[in-house]
Amino acid sequence: MITLVLRSIIIYIIVLIAVRLMGKRQIGDMQPFELVVTFIIADLACIPMSDVSIPLVFGIIPLLTLVVLHHLLTILNKKSITFRKILNGRPIIVIDKNGINYKALQQLNMTLNDLTEGLRAVQCFNLQDVAYAIVETNGVISVLLKQNLSPATKEDLKVKTAETTLNVILINDGKIVNDNLKNLNLDVDFLNSIIKKQNTKSISDVLILTINTNGEIFYQEKHKKAQSFNVEVNL
Repeated sequence: MITLVLRSIIIYIIVLIAVRLMGKRQIGDMQPFELVVTFIIADLACIPMSDVSIPLVFGIIPLLTLVVLHHLLTILNKKSITFRKILNGRPIIVIDKNGINYKALQQLNMTLNDLTEGLRAVQCFNLQDVAYAIVETNGVISVLLKQNLSPATKEDLKVKTAETTLNVILINDGKIVNDNLKNLNLDVDFLNSIIKKQNTKSISDVLILTINTNGEIFYQEKHKKAQSFNVEVNL
């Protein structure tokens, strides 16, 4: 009995340390690879706690191996956009100005019920109120309401509003997001012209660059303040 108690305490402490090292994400915010590692750690921890015939070290080594593997994957996830896309997938727009993108729903293996339930979870009960809805890589649905229904209540003030736009990331932590660049019919020369005007040495020095259909740019270099400006571009 004492052996079981001691083994349980040791495994508990190791699992607690492992989970702390993995970060403070909630289950719903985890990426797929993080969720898989969490489930495996929980399963591995149960075996040496309940079966005294298994040497304790046989439970500890796999746990530590998974922690190291998780850190390696996290580093690769931060360094490479291509690897990040393979490991986590990419955000997918399921509602845009043309309505529900049925092809995107099929790609995500989602039903209309899944979509409407996800919208209700973020207090959006009417599809016609949605300008854009995006399924993030962790499965959470992000919603951008139409301009006249935003919290600013511009409709009540009778203020004319511009068409709702969606910001698209073109540079992410020093890496070009080629898919987004291609979808907007832009090229690397366009990005180079922007960073040249901002006196930035190279694209690798840019933390983030986004653009919307009105040509509004959100731009920030690493370790510098963010700024917003407009460019002339036909999107």
